[in-house]
Amino acid sequence: MQIKRTLTFFDEVGMEAGQKIDPPLRKVAVVAIIDNPFAGRFERDLSALTKASEQIGRTICNLAVSMLAPHKPESYGKAAIIGINGEQEHGVSLLTTVFGNVMRDAAGGGKAWISSFTKRAVPGSTIDIPLAHKDALYVRSHYDGITITIPDAPLPNEIAVICAYASRGRPNHRVGGLAASEIKGIDGLV
Repeated sequence: MQIKRTLTFFDEVGMEAGQKIDPPLRKVAVVAIIDNPFAGRFERDLSALTKASEQIGRTICNLAVSMLAPHKPESYGKAAIIGINGEQEHGVSLLTTVFGNVMRDAAGGGKAWISSFTKRAVPGSTIDIPLAHKDALYVRSHYDGITITIPDAPLPNEIAVICAYASRGRPNHRVGGLAASEIKGIDGLV
């Protein structure tokens, strides 16, 4: 499967609630637009999408991580928007463990489950991509997200595959919970 288009999104927060944020919070998302080979018809075996997600993931995840430089990824998330002639399951099949492992590799490792969201939608729709710490899901400071809008995609027979990364937790975090410095890194939770 060929990537037809790649879109990038970059958000950097250097000031929040009158407080300077140092280092700044940098959030990025990269989108790959592909044709949906199963649009308009039911296909029981979606393994072709899962297999293709490995190369799609390598392309967009490496680009996303490079956009964080000089910072390293601390959190991540994934999403897909499926054009209206497809099924939500088509997007889910692109975000399985195959894609997730590529995301982890690009981030330099990661133990935590990767938050995700999929939906069917028309071009110009907005999607919120959830973010969580890459090594421990229970690190509250990293519960965040990035919202993107793709003005002219996905078309009815396309899928938008999305990876997102952030360089740190939310600015001014102060609601407790496990601190990033306390991560044990054993089970992806703590």
